[in-house]
Amino acid sequence: MNGDRSEEAREFLTGTGWDDARLVALRGDASTRRYYRALHAGKSAMLMDQPQKAEAPSCPPVATPEQRFALGYNAVARLAGANCSRFIATANYLRGRGLAAPEIYAADVAKGFVLLEDFGDDLYADVLGRGADEMAMYSAATDAIVRMHAEPAPPVLPGQLPLYDYDLHAELAEVDLMTEWFVPHALGRSAAPDEILEHRALWSETLSSVRSAGSVFVHRDYHAQNLFWLPGRQGLCSVGMIDFQDALAGNRSYDLISLLEDARRDVAPELARAMQNRYFAAINAQGCNIDEEAFAAELSVTAAQRNTKIAGIFARLANRDGKRRYLSLLPRVWGYLERDLSHPMLAKLRAWYDRAIPSETRSGCETAGALA
Repeated sequence: MNGDRSEEAREFLTGTGWDDARLVALRGDASTRRYYRALHAGKSAMLMDQPQKAEAPSCPPVATPEQRFALGYNAVARLAGANCSRFIATANYLRGRGLAAPEIYAADVAKGFVLLEDFGDDLYADVLGRGADEMAMYSAATDAIVRMHAEPAPPVLPGQLPLYDYDLHAELAEVDLMTEWFVPHALGRSAAPDEILEHRALWSETLSSVRSAGSVFVHRDYHAQNLFWLPGRQGLCSVGMIDFQDALAGNRSYDLISLLEDARRDVAPELARAMQNRYFAAINAQGCNIDEEAFAAELSVTAAQRNTKIAGIFARLANRDGKRRYLSLLPRVWGYLERDLSHPMLAKLRAWYDRAIPSETRSGCETAGALA
């Protein structure tokens, strides 16, 4: 392990049974966390390294909207930031529901280290890329969502950490990333104040119209790069989950859209419809009695909101953080978003996008006026 935290990591491992483990760095992702595979005596575990000053402050347990705005994006959008305690609490919650989240072996929340179960290397994205049975794997992942939604969202997670509401402030902070980051990236200019205000007002109106009466647990980043295929385990435990530290209480459509409109891999429309039908039938069999037309509208709005956010995030990663590889994913994201915007409920927003962001600039490619 390299870097200025190697000594602290070794101190953390002392007394865990992994004192002399060899640490192998794994490829990083969009976050500030780093992961290492700890190898010792024929066994393996994962070491999460979350530098404590690498993120803006997360949302305090009790905070007004004004206080959240003052703290910055993480607090407004209710992201965990560098707070490892939320990862641990969420893992314990999911395991208590009979789902496969990593077992926590040891943790030092103050210093940002967590030692956890190693699910191996069979990410959904990799296994599917080798030609595995998509129907079987997506059915299992959909069934795991059904289990997460079998009961209302808990007010608190283990350890008495509140499960925050995925409220309108968080949703609007996410769609603001489109005007803050994607518009300058694609058009080579800042969004005009009136463009920003109109975009936000249209989203506020649209999102308010589909907020569910009852909230469920929302993983919030449920896709093929955050799921492991564990076919040796029984039932729902064949789907290993990670990257759930930003979980919230929100609409039941969100995780289904995360899975089926995956920014990193194509999901055939036929497969997506089959999984939506599978989810819909299972939830209604549990007694939820969801209206099919209303749920279809919610799916479209949720999908458009999520893909708007992702386009903004990928532009931010490229231009602020120098992670240009995310630009190659933008055409797929815009393909989803253009399809999502075709729903009648999103007609006003579709008109805004067609006017403000011409179709020829939406790919986000390096030559489309991107900022240096």
